[in-house]
Amino acid sequence: MKTVSLIDLCYSVTDCSHSTPKWTNAGKIVIRNQNIRNGRLDISSVSYTTQEDYDKRIKRALPNAGDIIITREAPMGEVCMIPDDLECCLGQRMVLLKPNRDLVDNNYLLYALMSPYVQNQISWSEGTGTTVSNLRIPHLEKLQIPIFELKKQRKIAKLLANLDKKIEVNNEMNDNLQQQAFALFDNLMVDADNDICTVADYAYLNPRRVLSKGQIARSIDMSQLSTSGAFPSGWDMKPYNGGMRFTNGDTILARITPCLENGKTAFIDFLDKGEVAFGSTEYIVLAPRDGVPPEMLYCLARYPAFVDYAVKNMNGSSGRQRVSAETIGQFQLHKLDEQNLATFRKAVTPMFLKMRYNSFENTRLVELRDTLLPKLMSDELDVSSIKL
Repeated sequence: MKTVSLIDLCYSVTDCSHSTPKWTNAGKIVIRNQNIRNGRLDISSVSYTTQEDYDKRIKRALPNAGDIIITREAPMGEVCMIPDDLECCLGQRMVLLKPNRDLVDNNYLLYALMSPYVQNQISWSEGTGTTVSNLRIPHLEKLQIPIFELKKQRKIAKLLANLDKKIEVNNEMNDNLQQQAFALFDNLMVDADNDICTVADYAYLNPRRVLSKGQIARSIDMSQLSTSGAFPSGWDMKPYNGGMRFTNGDTILARITPCLENGKTAFIDFLDKGEVAFGSTEYIVLAPRDGVPPEMLYCLARYPAFVDYAVKNMNGSSGRQRVSAETIGQFQLHKLDEQNLATFRKAVTPMFLKMRYNSFENTRLVELRDTLLPKLMSDELDVSSIKL
């Protein structure tokens, strides 16, 4: 396998500003580490700065379409590409790469940086055999990138991009289905009676679920919860040693800052029949009472008024504030009409089933992409005969 140093494939490798941006409620978009995951730039939730701060930042590093960002820490080694028609500047702990298109296809370079071969180099300090917590520029510039002729690079990139495109289509479909469900939930709230109820009238808060200590079970970490979607990014099989327990039909949401404000929530509908899973002690579990559509509680957990109530009722020291399950149970809403609830259930159940199917398909596609990636970069898998 032939390799080339990263610095030899780029016009520039620029360390971005270490200063904290001047945050504003609107203005110029600032890309932050939290916007970069799994090779994608997620700008569904963005931060802003002033024109003055933006001008200072782009003097140091001006992101253009096709440029690549790599994070230096927290987390380290995450990458993404600047899309077309996005005017932005970069936050802290980032490096901007401007690939030399005569030597390397920028899409290929993105996938090469995501490959285990390069990620292992990022994680380990050359010559010391120790893990590193901060990706320094000299270390970054020396990264050895597997290299092929441009035609082959483009074919490898297209093969992997086709998988990512299908993942993106599924994500867009799920977002659309979820927005439809939210709209139906809004209608449900508008058509409610004048009588006042509470969440506790519709949900059991942290109901008892049985798992024996040491029992191997599915574990869903806080980092695996989505800030916008219903399906977690993954799970692990671990021995149970404490934590909140949940099963199909439950909704779990974070109760601690900043995870609550960020919308860490999931709808549990992907376990085997009778299976009990577990996760962080910082979860609150909502389980539907008899006759309550379980999807309704997930929509409620993402309802702006509910989230605002939960955030405003957090207690504790700065940086470690929490809301209690008891407080969540006291959130007031108007009594929902039983016939309207039945109509809501009939409409949203197939939506959530389709969202689950798409999410499982994405899990398989990601596994396929991650399996192909090292084989393509090492030339173990020949792409010459593949028609794209």
